[in-house]
Amino acid sequence: MDAELSQLEARVATLIEEHGQLRADKRVLLERIAALEAENRQLADKVQHAIRKVEEVLASLPESEDA
Repeated sequence: MDAELSQLEARVATLIEEHGQLRADKRVLLERIAALEAENRQLADKVQHAIRKVEEVLASLPESEDA
C-alpha cells in the first residue's frame, strides 16, 4: 500500500511539473502568435501600399494604340 501511494505521489508530482511546463510553453506560443499576427498585418499593409503604387504608375502610362 505504501509503495502504491508513493508511486501515485510521484506520478502526481510529475503531472504537476508537466502541467507547469505546458502552461509556460503555451504562454510563449501565444506571445509568438501575437507577434506573427502583428508582423503579418504590417506586411499586408506594405503589400497594399505597393499595389496602390503600381496601380498609380500603370494609370499614368499612356494607353497602347494596339489595345
